[in-house]
Amino acid sequence: MLQTSNLGYPRIGQEREWKRALESYWQGDITEEILNEKMKQIRLSHLQKQLDSGIDLIPVGDFSYYDHVLDTAMMFGVIPDRFKSKQNDTLETFFSMARGSEAGQASEMTKWFDTNYHYIVPEFEASWTPQVKENTILKAYKEAKKELGIDGKPVILGPFTFLKLSKGYEPKEFSTLLDKLTPLYEQIIKELHDEGASLIQLDEPSLVTSLSQEDINQFKELYKKLTKAVPEANIFLQTYFDSVDYYSEIVSLPVKGLGLDFKHDKGKNLQYIKELGFPNDKILGVGLIDGRNIWKADLMKSVQLLEELKGLVSSERLLIQTSSSLLHVPVSLNQEVKLTKELKDGLAFADEKLVELKLLGDHFRSGSKEYSQDFQNHQKQVEEFNQSPFRKDIEAQTLAGIKTERELSFEKRKGLQEKKWNLPFLPTTTIGSFPQTKDMRQARTKWRKGELDDLKYESLINEKIEKWIDIQEKVGLDVFVHGEFERNDMVEYFGEKLEGFAVTKNGWVQSYGSRCVKPPVIYGNVNFDQPMTVKETAYAQTLTKKPVKGMLTGPVTILNWSFVRDDISNKEVTRQIAKALVEEIEALENAGIEMIQVDEPALREGLPLKAEDQQEYLSWAVESFRIATAHVLPTSQIHTHMCYCEFHDIIDSINALDADVISIETSRSHGELIQIFKTNVYEKGIGLGVYDIHSPRIPEINDMVQVIEKALEVLPAKSFWVNPDCGLKTRTEDQTIAALENMVEATKKARSLISAK
Repeated sequence: MLQTSNLGYPRIGQEREWKRALESYWQGDITEEILNEKMKQIRLSHLQKQLDSGIDLIPVGDFSYYDHVLDTAMMFGVIPDRFKSKQNDTLETFFSMARGSEAGQASEMTKWFDTNYHYIVPEFEASWTPQVKENTILKAYKEAKKELGIDGKPVILGPFTFLKLSKGYEPKEFSTLLDKLTPLYEQIIKELHDEGASLIQLDEPSLVTSLSQEDINQFKELYKKLTKAVPEANIFLQTYFDSVDYYSEIVSLPVKGLGLDFKHDKGKNLQYIKELGFPNDKILGVGLIDGRNIWKADLMKSVQLLEELKGLVSSERLLIQTSSSLLHVPVSLNQEVKLTKELKDGLAFADEKLVELKLLGDHFRSGSKEYSQDFQNHQKQVEEFNQSPFRKDIEAQTLAGIKTERELSFEKRKGLQEKKWNLPFLPTTTIGSFPQTKDMRQARTKWRKGELDDLKYESLINEKIEKWIDIQEKVGLDVFVHGEFERNDMVEYFGEKLEGFAVTKNGWVQSYGSRCVKPPVIYGNVNFDQPMTVKETAYAQTLTKKPVKGMLTGPVTILNWSFVRDDISNKEVTRQIAKALVEEIEALENAGIEMIQVDEPALREGLPLKAEDQQEYLSWAVESFRIATAHVLPTSQIHTHMCYCEFHDIIDSINALDADVISIETSRSHGELIQIFKTNVYEKGIGLGVYDIHSPRIPEINDMVQVIEKALEVLPAKSFWVNPDCGLKTRTEDQTIAALENMVEATKKARSLISAK
């Protein structure tokens, strides 16, 4: 009988209780025992909710205290040597790897495929001893069965993807490490089967990336070994985010079933099944409910696709699924009382997506050609939403009259900027934000509720700006920022100011660790309304003779960190955002702010997973940045910032942005980015982050000096800036000041060392 299956549920809880529990533990307010009990309650409540929603196959093992990739590394003892002195304390080791500690720098953090979720990169070292430290997936499976009577579907990050996402080995060592991992997975799978797990899901999203034939051969050999070692276990191979290029080879593997994404595959997975068929001894997981965006599903289109598949695969071998884990969408629409009914009727968060799964499953199980009243009501809302004016009034953006080239080349404007700004050798700055302290967050909440008037709220913001301009003066930075105290988030803030956006009340999603963001919803044409950042930046500039950077989020990042309308192309939406930013940058220049940072940390994040799709994306992404910035004066200095991604993939595009200065994260990746510049010449201004802002650890002066010296081996000293990895909003005031003082001292020391050569 046709069943429904969910691939994963958001961890954070409807009220972000998961986040609060973690941060209370980190602050020392609760014990490990209390943390574990709180986490158990949250975990079980999520399982109960899926059970109550009528989902047939409920995932277990998808819950985490931080990150599922880090969970997998811990399960197999992939722990860097610098943390092994603490490995008897499992939780302390776990959080040290994620956040850093006195034991050492945190492990690298980077984007999970092309999403805004960040995972902790596993580090394989020569000292690694293959082992299963604890079968945590089995523990989760047993808990669900004992506490709730749920025969769950264990979810495990597959060995191929786990190793592809890891570091610390040469390409030629991949197969050797895979051979070492294989028996560990065999043990996990056997123990789950012996405990009664009827279907075991192994997530292998790396299958949708551009792989070589050698990769596929290794993958096939791996799964033949797994199924041979545990022939009685039902392994379900799950993919998501795109299509599987080597379909015929993957579908022939001796696994119980294959899960495919039918929402983000551009129609290719269906095409493969039509052309090449589907084995009559396997289950097909049909990913129909979008796990990455929040628009209500058109169930009639889903029915049509399923009917088409039923002509190719018998219905008892079909699973109706989410396209990916629901980790990437908010929990529930229940509290969204401020959204217009017209917009809200077009949305579905995680809980609503479970309802959509149930509606589809019930319809096909009924065997009736008639649709239930709930199904009809849902479909009516979709159709009415699609007829909304903001879905019909599509404003096509052309490049007629839009500048995409600076007036002067970088070589020509560089001298003008040096004369204008007169900055010292190795100028120091920060990326943008300063600590968002509790009093400021509380003030913002009161202001939003109408409990604090505009004048008082603005006065508090100005007090913070004054305080941190004074701190920057005392620390000795060369280029200042105003601190962004008026902003809740670097994208949501602009979503509140631009036309065509809506902002949710409780639409939180996990970005990394306990860091949650509330992506705005782009539902209509994006247009500039009024200046968004000028008042605070201009006020900060009146307080100092040092330059204060204007701080904007770039068009591609606003796109990638929003829930984007799905009725026009992302390219079109991004052009609309870029044109709106043109007016904001003009307003900043008119106010005398001529050093402007347009952050694009999500540029790499949006890179398509298929190599053949990447150049088109990079072309319009770069074009959008240039639309936003090309009109400025030659003496105006455009900065940009990027972090936590694989920069070597886009180094040419970074150069093509034509920003005067770029700052890039490097300390979290332990300086590995620097190696890129050995073979890639970069002549524009560049700052490689000299310390990791996500760790509470205060960076040592000599460590930062070494980062600077190492960078200057491959980059011209006259173009080098010194800055932290990213914004400082998540750190405490004491941590921020101490770290910046050390950074300035490290810069002074580096200047002396270089001058002495």
